[in-house]
Amino acid sequence: MHNFLFGIFPYIALSVGIVGSIARYERDPFTWKTSSSQLLRRKQLVMGSILFHVGILVIFFGHLVGLLTPIWIFDAMGISHGAKQLLAVMAGGVAGVMALVGGLMLFHRRWTDPRIRKTSSTWDIAILAMLLGQLVLGLFTIVASLGHLDGHEMVKFMSWAQGIFTFDSNAASYVTDVALVFKLHLILGLTIILVFPFTRLVHMLSVPLRYFLRPGYQIVRSRRTVPLPTRTGTGGKS
Repeated sequence: MHNFLFGIFPYIALSVGIVGSIARYERDPFTWKTSSSQLLRRKQLVMGSILFHVGILVIFFGHLVGLLTPIWIFDAMGISHGAKQLLAVMAGGVAGVMALVGGLMLFHRRWTDPRIRKTSSTWDIAILAMLLGQLVLGLFTIVASLGHLDGHEMVKFMSWAQGIFTFDSNAASYVTDVALVFKLHLILGLTIILVFPFTRLVHMLSVPLRYFLRPGYQIVRSRRTVPLPTRTGTGGKS
């Protein structure tokens, strides 16, 4: 089971996440949206959304750089494993609390307001609950990491993540003896990637790069009423 969860399941999750997202964009482009409910209880949405998105972005790019950057690069830069671990604990802790507070505000808003609940799908609520669960697990991993500030535990996760992308058959063995909370955090993270194409999270991929490459200027017509020109016809009628 360990080899399946950490050696095979990552490839299943990544394959479904990538192929499923492409298929949804091609087959159902009109569902590729956030389905915003910002007109309802806007004040709570703004505050919760800012906290949640800023926290999530810091966590996402922190994981991306921290796990997938080859270890030798950190060594060449003179960054010790302990320093990297301490930075991850501090930055991840602050961003995690921000995202959790914002996420709870958004979840409360979506769950308790009858109008917003009416416009929410099952996946809207489920994916937000999964993200909140992942944030809670992430904060608990920080507590567990305080006992491994030498950074050697972090190296295990870097070796595992990079092993997955380099098709290392021994990748699962690198996280065999890590704490259970870390394993649950990895499994839930992979599950979120698995269901990603079926949720509103796909809007994360909609970076409007073509906006900067569009030809010419956008034509915006005035709302002012312009009188129609008068044409004189035969017999003096106009």
